[in-house]
Amino acid sequence: MTTPTFTPGPKLNMVRAPDGTVHTVPEGWALVPPGDAALTRRVRAAGESWSVAENRGRKVFSRGVWAPADTVARVKLELEAERSTESFARRKLADAGRRENAQTEYVEEFWLAVRTFLDFHPNHAELADRLARAVADQATPVGSGTVARTKRIPVEQRAEAAVFAWLRHQTTGYDSMTIPRVKGKRREVRRMLARRSQELLGRYRNGEAPVETCPLQQALVNEAAA
Repeated sequence: MTTPTFTPGPKLNMVRAPDGTVHTVPEGWALVPPGDAALTRRVRAAGESWSVAENRGRKVFSRGVWAPADTVARVKLELEAERSTESFARRKLADAGRRENAQTEYVEEFWLAVRTFLDFHPNHAELADRLARAVADQATPVGSGTVARTKRIPVEQRAEAAVFAWLRHQTTGYDSMTIPRVKGKRREVRRMLARRSQELLGRYRNGEAPVETCPLQQALVNEAAA
């Protein structure tokens, strides 16, 4: 059965359809909040239900699923019974191990992609290693919402974007800037800072000796001391 998707309505027990009409949730229904994927999936499969989601920028956030309260209660009991078994506990432990291994592998893959993008002169190999590690540590945590976690672009592009994001926040005054609320202004500022970062990276790629006040070196010192 197809689950229709609505946006939040003016009241908790109301939803708004794609055509703009407002509907009241049927009497005797309960809201399954987001967060338990198995429960949500089984409630949807068990019969009639309404999904509620909200667009925020380019992202879509689930606000839960409405379904008959007796269906929700029955599915919850079934899940609780399954989750109390030893086999379920062993499976969860195995799943966690696989996720941890996959995360470890991805962090190293991303670190290598960042290191390759930096392409520093051999004279600055140690600095490239430190910078790549700093960028990877910041960008790859699960749930961080950074560009490193997206699958929509190749890892090489993710690495490049993550480097410029790290440099923007760590080596410039971007975080304390007052940027006018004008369409495209923030993007313009980011492009300007990216050009500066590109020039900074270029000096290390060419093997130039760093100046004493190099913001990249200072940022890595500050991070190590934090």
